[in-house]
This record gives sequence, structure tokens and C-alpha cells, in this order.
Amino acid sequence: MASIQNYTLNFGPQHPATHGVLRLVLELDGEVITRADPHIGLLHRATEKLVETKTWAQALPYMDRLDYLATICNEHAYCLAVERLLGVDVPVRAQYIRVMFDEITRILSHLMFIGSHGLDVGAMSMMLYACREREDLLDCYEAVSGSRWHTAYYRPGGVYRDLPDAMPQYKESKWKNGARLKRLNEARSGSFLDFLQDFVNRFPKIIDDYETLLTDNRIWKQRLIGVGAISSERALQLGCTGVMLRAGGLAWDLRKKQPYAVYDRLDFDVPVGTAGDCYDRYLVRVNEMRQSTRIIQQCIDWLRANPGPVISDNHKVALPRRADMRSNMEELIHHFKLCSEGIHVPEGQVYSAIEHPKGEFGVYVVSDGANKPYRLKIRSAAYAHLSAVDELVRGHMIADVVAIIGSIDIVFGEIDR
Repeated sequence: MASIQNYTLNFGPQHPATHGVLRLVLELDGEVITRADPHIGLLHRATEKLVETKTWAQALPYMDRLDYLATICNEHAYCLAVERLLGVDVPVRAQYIRVMFDEITRILSHLMFIGSHGLDVGAMSMMLYACREREDLLDCYEAVSGSRWHTAYYRPGGVYRDLPDAMPQYKESKWKNGARLKRLNEARSGSFLDFLQDFVNRFPKIIDDYETLLTDNRIWKQRLIGVGAISSERALQLGCTGVMLRAGGLAWDLRKKQPYAVYDRLDFDVPVGTAGDCYDRYLVRVNEMRQSTRIIQQCIDWLRANPGPVISDNHKVALPRRADMRSNMEELIHHFKLCSEGIHVPEGQVYSAIEHPKGEFGVYVVSDGANKPYRLKIRSAAYAHLSAVDELVRGHMIADVVAIIGSIDIVFGEIDR
């Protein structure tokens, strides 16, 4: 009788759970995985090399194209690195705006996680609910930057512009009219902060609804509990950060341990798990959305009470006001030099990291004193997490691979950069 030998199976890139561009080569014993080999390279865009040919300002939008579900957080790490090389101080109001948008972005990323992870495991309606809330937050992106996706809102020295005094309103149409139109525009009748306040007021109840659907759902628990478990000690050895680390019980969060911007002035907790499995990673992200809501509320209260500049007044770094440029020759020269040559960053090298929704996102920059980066290296959290897949999936069934990949919450823009 012929013996049954191990065989290999290509899991992806066509499989929807691999997010389009991941190929996992699985070695199987029956339906039990004995080895997993992640293959990347299908999306490679050479971001780090392209940036070397762009000015410091032109390089910023490339950050948006990395983890395209956490665009603004990518920008923050890059801006912090450039600002440290320049020795530029960022106005406090701009720092509060940055923190507020970092947390808006964290919620956006976790909403996509809960929707796509639910979809992978079989909870169809979660994606619909998550996209409903994402629309409001994407409206916040659009209000300040004009774009719902790739914002390029942060700039070295601050942010592009202050928060708007009014939000765009829906116009009457055959789909939106009467009482429905009035209800849709009710939260949009005030300023940007009024609109965001309305979202913050109702979002905790919405998270409760998500948990009602999933947290104690027996199918959800059967698919996630005990699957892809990893201890915090082993996660550290594998280079894991963020939720992958905190789900195992280690409360490591750069916002607390290595504060940047104004995180040291804000009150929030760092959610942790115990088992380090897929279920704990889900619970940590849900609780992080609650903590992000707390942080946003504190930022709203501070920003209402403290008007002020939102970008550096050093015009060798930031563009002068257009009104000043039209009336002052020196400001006109600054404008011309910045638009034609860009910023000249002093020689040096720096590594700047933030607590990204996926973990520690770092930017290592080398400057030779020119108007372009000499070298830029990105430290992607999800890249390290993907390298741990082999260890996470061993001994599990093929169906569990879907749950494990979903719980890691990978976005290939930052992995295959």
C-alpha cells in the first residue's frame, strides 16, 4: 500500500484572505500544516528607492501609499524624522491635531480589520457595519485635506491647514430629501469639531453593537480561541510589536513608553490580552477603538479652547502665508525657493518610530545636506508579523490560516514596499 506523503499547496495570491498579493506555500500532512513559506514580491513598488529622487516634501505622499489604511500615521513617522534633523519645533495645536488624526486613523484601520476579519471567518454583516462608520471618518479626512484616502495632510513643521469651520452638507436629490436629508445634515451644521464630537458621542454604543454580534458568538469563538497563539516572550524574539505583542500580555505601546507629540499629556489605557491568540488580538483592537475615542475627546476639548498656529513660522521649512507672500519680498523669495528647490535638511541620520495601528512603524532617514533624502528605510510592523506566520500556523488546519492572516491585519503596501 502506498504511503501518504506531505504535499505542498499554494495558498493565494488568488485567495481573498491573502489580500490580493500574498502567496503562502503550505506544506501539508493531510490537512494539517507542517510548514508555511510566505512569498512576497507581487506588489513591489520600490518606494524607498523612489524617495531618493524626490525632494523632502515630494517624498511625503509616498508614505500614504504604504499602509493605505493608516495613511496619516505613516506621514507622522516621516515628519517626525525630518523635523528632528531640521531641529524644528511644531506648534502645540498642530501636535494635538496630529494626535487626533492618528487616533481617527487607528479607528479607521481597526474598523477595516473587524470588517475584513469577520468576512474572512464568515461574519458577512460586519464589513457593512464597519464601512458605515468609516464613511464618517473619511469625511473628516476629506474636510481637512480634500482627499478621502491619500491625504498628505501632515507637513514637516506642522499640518497643511487648520480645522475647517464648516463641514460639507448633503444636497437634495431623489435619493436624499425631506426628513432624511435633514437628519443626514444635522451633525454637519456646525464646525469640523462639532461633526467629530457627534461621532465620538455615538461611537461607544456602536462598538457595543459590534461586540454583541461577535464577542460572545459561539462560532466566532470556536474559530479564534486557541488559534495562532504566541506568547509575548516569543513575539518579542520574532520582532512583533503592537497588538501582536500586547495580545500576549505585554503592555508595550510607544505612545506610553516613548511618547511623541502630546501623548504624554493625555489620559488613556493600553489594552492587553492574556493568551496571545486570534481572539485576544480581536479583543485588544476593539478596546483600542474605545481608548482612541477617549483620546479624540480630549483633543477636541483642548482644540476648542486653544486657537493658534498649526505650522512652523520658519519659512525655510514651511511655506509662508499667501497674503504675506504678496506683500513682502522676503516671503516671496522663501516661497520661490521652497517650491523650486524644497527644504535643505542638514547632514545627519535619524530613526523615528510611532505606534502605528499595526505596530511599530519606523522611518530611518539619512541626509547628506541636499534637498533630497540620501537614504530612507522603512521599518514595517506587518513585515515582521508576516515572517512569524510559519510559526503561527504550524499544527493548524488550512481553514485556520485564514483566521490567522486576518488577525495579523496585514496590508501589503507597507510589506511589499
